[in-house]
Amino acid sequence: MLNYVKKILTRVSFDARLFEKELRKAIKMLIAEEVQELRNWCYTNYGSQYEAILNRCFVLA
Repeated sequence: MLNYVKKILTRVSFDARLFEKELRKAIKMLIAEEVQELRNWCYTNYGSQYEAILNRCFVLA
């Protein structure tokens, strides 16, 4: 499931609003270990582009 979520986020990364929507859905859907791995992956790949969104989404996760 985590790989699927990564593909989706990569495909929607052109649009900040869509990226945030899909990221929120993914966080609800994944188990805790996967959320942590997704967090690391997101900050590595999109930290410079969407840092505010990532901070907002992962603060509660």
